[in-house]
Amino acid sequence: MNNDISFAAEIGNIPPRPHHSALLEIANRIRPGCTFSYALKRGGWYRPGGIVTADGTRIADNIETWVKSKLEDCSGEISEFIDRYADSELMVTRYTGCTHYFVAAYGPAPADFLQLEIEELHEVLDRKLIDSNKLPDELQDITEPVLPALLEAQPVGASFYRFRRLIDMRQIVARITPAYGRNDGLPRMLFEWSHSSAAVRGHFSDHWIVSLREYQDHYRNPVLSATLVSRHARELKPFHWNIEFSGVDMGAQLQAFDRAAGYASAWYFHLVSGTITPPKIAYAVLHDLDAEFSYLPDTEIALLRSWIAQPYSV
Repeated sequence: MNNDISFAAEIGNIPPRPHHSALLEIANRIRPGCTFSYALKRGGWYRPGGIVTADGTRIADNIETWVKSKLEDCSGEISEFIDRYADSELMVTRYTGCTHYFVAAYGPAPADFLQLEIEELHEVLDRKLIDSNKLPDELQDITEPVLPALLEAQPVGASFYRFRRLIDMRQIVARITPAYGRNDGLPRMLFEWSHSSAAVRGHFSDHWIVSLREYQDHYRNPVLSATLVSRHARELKPFHWNIEFSGVDMGAQLQAFDRAAGYASAWYFHLVSGTITPPKIAYAVLHDLDAEFSYLPDTEIALLRSWIAQPYSV
């Protein structure tokens, strides 16, 4: 734990670079014997930032914390808060960012890998704290206004890395299975992967990363949700299919998809991940099997029939 904290601080002190070479150098010291490689980038998101003055002086790092504190100083009165800060010209920032994923396999099983997640953030101006043309009526109108007084997204500072988390996927799978008391999506897929033709074409983490989300259900029980993200999604194209598409043409399209993905059975695992392979392809292939077409190996036939009998997704 302490090592992760020290690495997080070290990561935060290096400037982002296109090939992340300095970041990889640090990552490869996190767990001796594990060599990380760059997997992919996911971006296009943002989150609330802090508060700065017109001349760029930072007032707070977190807008919600600051507003709640100042509102308490005003005895919870929005009108008094407005009187104090309406003419202050304070500005709210936001963090635009992306997440970089790195993976390091440490064993042969599909779940035997570490997944390192690093955010690359850039703080920019977002909006005015108080819109003089539409004064706030409640706290949410200040922290999350529906129609904010937007500002040009000028940078507040240089972009920077932030350590998000380091995941041992074997531990994640162990957490998921007891939590639901059944063969949940991710554990089932990893089991199928290990018994498929895909397992001989590199490690699972060579082809996929796992996006995790933790939240509480209605009973305040912790829930861990997993979504698969393909490392090859940009190279893969949607299937072309119609009601008459079957037989040799179907087999050729499955093989072309697998070649583009770089491993056998890719079409099936993209069915399970709910991304590119539509369910109608699975049922069309099953119809071909019943018509005694033989363009699939036995391992893929077993996977398909198992999925038809009990569909699932991750």
